[in-house]
Amino acid sequence: MKRELGIYLTLAVAAVAGAWLLFVGLPQWYAEPTADETAEPTGMATDGEFVEATLFYISDDGMQLVGFERRLRREPSLASQARRVVEAQLAEPPLPLLSPIPRGTRLHGLYLTDRGEAFVDLSEEVMLGHSGGSLEELFTVYAVVNAITVNLPTITAVQILVNGTEVDTLVGHVDLQNPLTGNMRLVADPDDAPTEGEDLAPLSTTPTTTS
Repeated sequence: MKRELGIYLTLAVAAVAGAWLLFVGLPQWYAEPTADETAEPTGMATDGEFVEATLFYISDDGMQLVGFERRLRREPSLASQARRVVEAQLAEPPLPLLSPIPRGTRLHGLYLTDRGEAFVDLSEEVMLGHSGGSLEELFTVYAVVNAITVNLPTITAVQILVNGTEVDTLVGHVDLQNPLTGNMRLVADPDDAPTEGEDLAPLSTTPTTTS
């Protein structure tokens, strides 16, 4: 009886600790406003109400990312503009572009630090819906990282969380234990990038899986 009571008490303590971490710890560590978080976003071309942002999708040969210019609503703070950029990156792209983000992936939260880092908390679909290839994982990770660091240069590094938890990797290939800087070597020549409203030729191939 005493042994069973001890097990129940241990489970109760673990549950309380887990709840504290999810609802109190993470917000305190990552979500405390900083001067950068509340500052007005810079580095994006704007016409007042909208800003020009570069998002990243899979090239027609499946071997690179390609930048795509989109008009996004201008937000009053750096944090809210970063959230707007990530939400646009997660959304379905214009046809016939292919998204590097697994369908159904949602943004749970985005937190900035005074070190110029962003913590992006994504839903579990980013892992569960992933195809699993190493190249595809690179595309998924750096579409998010590049979308933030290219459009908001005051944010210099991005760490991806899943359901509020740090993860080693999405599907086994890209180390996510620390914030990552942008990687434009995965991106095709920007002179070849289409822009919103431009007629896009149909894709001739599907992404190639590289394990």
